[in-house]
Amino acid sequence: QVQLVESGGGSVQSGGSLRLSCAASENFASRYCMAWYRQYPLEREGVREGVAVIDSDGTITYNNAVKGRFTISKDNAKNTLYLQMNSLKPEDTAVYICAAHLDICPTSLRNYKYRGQGTQVTVSS
Repeated sequence: QVQLVESGGGSVQSGGSLRLSCAASENFASRYCMAWYRQYPLEREGVREGVAVIDSDGTITYNNAVKGRFTISKDNAKNTLYLQMNSLKPEDTAVYICAAHLDICPTSLRNYKYRGQGTQVTVSS
């Protein structure tokens, strides 16, 4: 059972930066698809969406809303996934959730076998 623990969330002003980390309890190396999702607050209907993903073959895909501002990366030696977030906007406010799945990436968060509890990111204008 892989456990994922996110950290690095917080409150920043618009234009600021944060770096999220997701520590895994075991070595996921290159076998796992690793992803960041976010869940918006209730006033935005609690919608979940994918933010960025690294496929098991290393291919990286970003949500168009974060392209050029966010960077996903992983350190296999440290069993840690990262999300560097720059030029943050109020609409980036959400709970950010780390997820992992063996081999092929699922198309929705609920289908990932392993998910963290999330870390809150709040961006004020």
